[in-house]
Amino acid sequence: MTQQPESIRRTTAPAAAGEPEPGFPAAARPYPPLAEPRPLAERRVWPRTFHDRLTAPLPGLKALARFAREGAVRPTPDGLADIPRLPCEPGPLPRADARTIAVTWAGHASWVLRIGGLTVLTDPVWSRRILGTPARVTPVGVAWEALPRVDAVVISHNHYDHLDAPTLRRLPRDTPVFVPAGLGRWFRRRRFTRVTELDWWEAAELHGVRFDFVPAHHWSKRTLTDTCRSLWGGWVLTDREGRRVHFAGDTGYGHWFSRIGRRYPGIDLTLLPIGAYDPRWWLADVHCDPEEAVRAAQDLGARHMAPMHWGTFVLSAEPVLEPLVRVRAAWKRAGLPREALWDLPVGASRVLGE
Repeated sequence: MTQQPESIRRTTAPAAAGEPEPGFPAAARPYPPLAEPRPLAERRVWPRTFHDRLTAPLPGLKALARFAREGAVRPTPDGLADIPRLPCEPGPLPRADARTIAVTWAGHASWVLRIGGLTVLTDPVWSRRILGTPARVTPVGVAWEALPRVDAVVISHNHYDHLDAPTLRRLPRDTPVFVPAGLGRWFRRRRFTRVTELDWWEAAELHGVRFDFVPAHHWSKRTLTDTCRSLWGGWVLTDREGRRVHFAGDTGYGHWFSRIGRRYPGIDLTLLPIGAYDPRWWLADVHCDPEEAVRAAQDLGARHMAPMHWGTFVLSAEPVLEPLVRVRAAWKRAGLPREALWDLPVGASRVLGE
């Protein structure tokens, strides 16, 4: 078994008085105890809106007018020319038992996560096309028929590239689903019976695996009338041995990462978005660029980082291979161990500790 790398750390200027020193490992930073797990499938009443959770204002009329005027949300022909070179290497799922932590990248923000004996899907999108975008440019990395029994699903937010109704219809309706506050109604309308809604910093437990819902710098909207009516965020999954995987969902860069790292020290693996970031004036508040993703991994104190949210759907203007090139360069500039960057091709897998 190979030795685990130390937590990814970033050296910065000294913190202000009263703030934890940024260079310290996350485990050294005190934080209040974690919340007790809530009951599964609990019915709850939520606020009508979560606008107060936004960390940046949504685009106003001036920004919308500029977007309509410039409208560059697709790469140039040169930027699309590398589509045939996008890494895609589907392979068999690794063997897994109760002590295995393994991830397989199905594409975009969809992972097959094996933890604590469970098979968990993150933001499962197995469709060829999602509303409002061209078809995917790489195939799904794992055939649906090749999946083991799905023990749980986690959803980060309700945008169409993360909440895909055709994919979810393939699941048995008694599949446990963990969703942000306010999104349970969407699932119950589709006859899902084991839907657990959580607010930020809340948790639930399934067969010894703890599911914590954590903040992200993003927003939610699915129709013309439901802006920020449900919450958005990421997930920290913890097995019986205390090993942790962080799934960021969709997020910009900001203060939440260091707070998550302090509250959940010793994150073994973070799954972070690196694509759909150009133009920055339009997307910086809600989508990390590759350099920010590396900073986020350091803020989290994670031992490994696996990039996602690139190389699947063309959602923005950067060249299709640029996210991978830039994240590798940023990782190297930060002086981080190369083996701690799990830059997987679509369909590839890694097992923690191998």
